[in-house]
Amino acid sequence: MKTLGVIGGLGPMATAYFLRRIVEMTDARTDQEHLDAIVFNRPSIPDRTAYILDHAKPSPLVPIVEAAQKLEALGACCIAIPCITSHALYKEFSAAVQIPFLHALRETALHLRENGVKTAGILATTGTVRAGLFQNALAEQGIECVLPDETNQQRVMQLIYDDFKAGRPVELDKFHAAASAVQKQGAECVILGCTELSLIKRDSPVGPGVLDTLDVLARAGILRCDKPLRPTYNTLITRE
Repeated sequence: MKTLGVIGGLGPMATAYFLRRIVEMTDARTDQEHLDAIVFNRPSIPDRTAYILDHAKPSPLVPIVEAAQKLEALGACCIAIPCITSHALYKEFSAAVQIPFLHALRETALHLRENGVKTAGILATTGTVRAGLFQNALAEQGIECVLPDETNQQRVMQLIYDDFKAGRPVELDKFHAAASAVQKQGAECVILGCTELSLIKRDSPVGPGVLDTLDVLARAGILRCDKPLRPTYNTLITRE
């Protein structure tokens, strides 16, 4: 039986939701049919966006590598890290182990291509945007990218840091304003490109044409561990 390794806590609630989505999306009828997972919940890992924007800030790389090596030693067959911004260091931390890291952004771009999406809007941290993570992943699949303007990018960051990470009520109007802005620029699909933003979909209707990268990562983990996916999750783009 294959075991999924998870480096979590980036942030803590997003990791809890990631594990929930794995359970919900696996086509299992008994406890024993679900996948095994080893989770290291490490909220102490330094902030990824802060480091990307200013390399004088503490780096998250060393603790991510240490967690990955421990997961490998414990027998994980692959590793998922439910934090999109951390993928700016993907090349470095994936080289530190012999088992594969699941790449949430590439999996997202592939899912969009398979569903015929040609233009996608990105709602993500400023670190993810500045590092060009989605821009590069989407370009590899021939998909155009639409980014929020400065005002709406600030709204996205407020949702992530001032609301979710701070444990405060979510200001949904900020989400809808940012999503609407990229849709007006031609986005056929809006990507929830930060695992904190996934919690909006958990708690409130987001409307059609939204793809949650956390769901994409959960789907990849299930399939990589050779577990069956519930048929309703073959396509993850919201329809309503």
